[in-house]
Amino acid sequence: MTVGITRENITIVLQRPRYPENIGSAARAMCNMGFTRLIVVAPERWDEERIRRLSTHTAGTVVDRIRRFDSLDEALAPFGHVVGTTARLGGQRPVLKSPEALAEKLIPLSRNNPVAILFGPEDRGLTNDDLKHCHQLVNIPTVAFTSLNLAQAVMVVCYCLSTAALSDPPAFAPRLAKRIELDQMYDELTAALVHIGYVRPDNPDYWMTRIRRFLARLSLRAGETAIIRGICRQIHRYGDRRYADGLKDGGKD
Repeated sequence: MTVGITRENITIVLQRPRYPENIGSAARAMCNMGFTRLIVVAPERWDEERIRRLSTHTAGTVVDRIRRFDSLDEALAPFGHVVGTTARLGGQRPVLKSPEALAEKLIPLSRNNPVAILFGPEDRGLTNDDLKHCHQLVNIPTVAFTSLNLAQAVMVVCYCLSTAALSDPPAFAPRLAKRIELDQMYDELTAALVHIGYVRPDNPDYWMTRIRRFLARLSLRAGETAIIRGICRQIHRYGDRRYADGLKDGGKD
């Protein structure tokens, strides 16, 4: 017996889309492949009439259920796994998966975890700051011209997710830490590393990007993020205590 993706745990997230027509076309593409959960973050223009014109009547239920947010932090907070789409390669965008490879990986993950597939605005895609929220990246291979229409990209990814199947029962995938839990952990970790001088306070993102990339590969659970946050708090307490002791000793060793 083959096992496929758990559709109800997959959400398409459009970050700052520019054109209502592309939102509607993306909703139609999702409907074609059996996906119904769509989030739109800070759209440049919101015109429901133009959205519905391109979504067609059949995808009207997808449009009816669209959730809108002002910030990506808020939109991604409840998700246990976030996948970012990118056409640009290199730099801070390493180790990309093809849509087919991504789909196979998400089959077990989607059974117990809400998964977000994140698409950037039509003109420039996701920024490096957007990608900090992502556990992994996916790239749609193209020839010569890398830019895809937003709805086309949504269709390709949804098609691969829809048709992916495993012949053997997928390995157990635990409930992962949600994005909000990870962001809280990273905030405390950054503060602790700055506190002990490991990370420069004037440019913490340089080192934290690498640390985020490393920890994202570990697929942390909620309890594990709590452990790391506890360690960070102890680092702060120890540093503050040693500083206080130094003041009492007049700064002498």
